[in-house]
Amino acid sequence: MKRHLMHKSLLSNTKHVTENPTPPQEEEEIGDSVGATKVENQDAVQSDGPAQEPPPHSVFSDHMITYLTYLLGYLSLASSLTATIYFPIIDLLAARYRTSVQEINLTITLYVVLQGIAPSFFSPLSDTLGRRPVFLITFAIYLLAGVGLVANTNNYVALILLRGLQSVGGSAVLSLAYAVVADVVPHSRRGAVLGPMLAATNLGPCIGPVIGGGAILASGNPRWCFATLVVFGASALLLIGWMMPETGRSVVGNGAVEARGVWATWWRLVRSAVQRRDSSGRELSPGTAEKASKDAHGDDGTTPEPSLAADTENKAPVSAADDPNVGKTGRGTLSAPNPLPSVHLIFHRDTALILWLCATPYAVWYCIQTSIPLIYGPGYGFNDLEVGLSFLAGGAGVIAGGVAAGRLMDWSFKKTAIEAGLSPDRRKGIDIRSFPIERARSTASVPIMFVSMFAVGGYGWAVRARAHPAIPLVLQFLIGAKCTVLHQIYSALIVDIFPSSPGTAGASNNICRCTLSAVLVAVLQPVVGAIGYAWLFTILALVEGLSGIAAVWTLRRRGWEWRNKRNGASRWSPITV
Repeated sequence: MKRHLMHKSLLSNTKHVTENPTPPQEEEEIGDSVGATKVENQDAVQSDGPAQEPPPHSVFSDHMITYLTYLLGYLSLASSLTATIYFPIIDLLAARYRTSVQEINLTITLYVVLQGIAPSFFSPLSDTLGRRPVFLITFAIYLLAGVGLVANTNNYVALILLRGLQSVGGSAVLSLAYAVVADVVPHSRRGAVLGPMLAATNLGPCIGPVIGGGAILASGNPRWCFATLVVFGASALLLIGWMMPETGRSVVGNGAVEARGVWATWWRLVRSAVQRRDSSGRELSPGTAEKASKDAHGDDGTTPEPSLAADTENKAPVSAADDPNVGKTGRGTLSAPNPLPSVHLIFHRDTALILWLCATPYAVWYCIQTSIPLIYGPGYGFNDLEVGLSFLAGGAGVIAGGVAAGRLMDWSFKKTAIEAGLSPDRRKGIDIRSFPIERARSTASVPIMFVSMFAVGGYGWAVRARAHPAIPLVLQFLIGAKCTVLHQIYSALIVDIFPSSPGTAGASNNICRCTLSAVLVAVLQPVVGAIGYAWLFTILALVEGLSGIAAVWTLRRRGWEWRNKRNGASRWSPITV
């Protein structure tokens, strides 16, 4: 069956009727005001034979997607837990390694800088090599660095180097997690997956400082904090190896292609080896052969593998251009890690705005996290454990913001799709080339930013006035929720608009947010000494709020147009899909 996206000039003369019950894949017209224009789709030419139905975005089951959601949440603790467990032990590290607090802060700056650089190598590599091998490599590095930190007792240079290596191993996980979500979940459902995933991830800011503060009180030795990270790293590496399926679309398509070799889970490899050993030297009966095939494909309750529906009798073959499985072999391709594509994305007009909207709330929240030990320690007289517990308020806000952001993303996507005359299909998704995803994702951003300016500025003045601790703690909750909502929404958007290279897009996000955070952390104490917390957070509030509102306004008006120009296609040009 032939399908075409018609030119705008034909709309006034032709009325089309959609006969295929699947969601529209080509839209006739969406003007600058999406709600004012009705979009119609067509199957222009009817041919003999059954109707062609596009394949689903992913054949992974809902149970597997739920499992991946929480597995990715746990793995992403490598970023948040590793960073925040360090904050309460800054003074102890300075004494143990016979250095100043400013020199220990340099290890934080290096950690954040490498957190921005490393994903630009690993994440694009995952787009060609596959997600599983890159996850295994990075967590092996993370685990080795943790063992080195436990063994190191008083060498400051070794502390810097090992902490940097730990950042290299753990920093790519969040961009890789976004890439996995893009692999298996269509745009209309990503909020429902990202919400729980990031809620689990954001337990790190809650439990990290508590673990750090508790370790100080219990032992007075920072090695116990690093030992905790070794246990986490080892468990994460085992979970990836045994129970995480390959999802890279360049390797397994939409999940229908069987992963092979290192791209298959260790569980599948073991079961296949056992099955081959048991079946060697004897001919299998039909029933046994069927069971062997099922076992070899990992069809079990612990780590369910994707499978295609068998009902294809009434469907025509899918064209090669539409089939995500064409040319996929179940094995990835090793290519030289190249950070330049991630850097290149920063200089497009639409992506620059999105990356700024990702980076600024993250950097503001990182500044607050870094300043908490000094605000509540010397400022309010809290002990080490109480300082650790003071992180819980912001951590609770981060978790609440992650859940709220997921619901907001799916609601606004569905609303925009309906206004555009499209059906937000849960399995096949929407052709993002002909959909204003920028408008869908940015709903309600401006009011959130407006309220945020008062919360961030008020936090600084509350700290200066030594207000009751409940006041800055409540403001930490609100700021944590706000920063998470905005960061999650625009982190999803940068992946949305680059569906063929989500790892590369995620790495661009890491570069921007971590670079900005590193700069702010590096100048934090000198600026506080010069102007104080009140004016510091007032300036941050105004810069983040006003620039963010301007960026959202521009993105909603011009983002879709700029994206089409960047992709080399006019909004009204015929596109065969």
